[in-house]
Amino acid sequence: MSGPCAKGFPEELLSGYLDHELTQADEQRARLHLEDCPDCKAVLGDLQILREAAMTTNFSEPNPTEWGELPRGRASAAFRSLGWIVVVIWLAAVVGYAAWELATGPERLAVKLLTFGGISGVSLLLISVLIDRVRTARTDRYTGVER
Repeated sequence: MSGPCAKGFPEELLSGYLDHELTQADEQRARLHLEDCPDCKAVLGDLQILREAAMTTNFSEPNPTEWGELPRGRASAAFRSLGWIVVVIWLAAVVGYAAWELATGPERLAVKLLTFGGISGVSLLLISVLIDRVRTARTDRYTGVER
């Protein structure tokens, strides 16, 4: 591909122009610029070649049992599920016990506030990530895409 445009035209607009994803004003701007700039025409030609190669390349999809994260059999799947259940129960018990000790223990108020503040902050951050994930999942264009 050629280097940056001597006239300062942003190359990312060329990719958007090729994919027909620009606003009407940006598309017109790109079209007018391409009429006068041989360097950007060459870059656009290179992008078209790459796009065609990517669109026509066939990829063989591996068998679902070949993916590394999937259990290899029923016994493995059962033990993995049971393991996750045990870990979740253990984690709930540890957090519950720690909360009980924090609430009833003889520690000073400052220690309790610092501990509660840290746990609250991390919890709020995790909740915000969860909220964003749920909102994104509703409109995610790639939800139905398989590996």
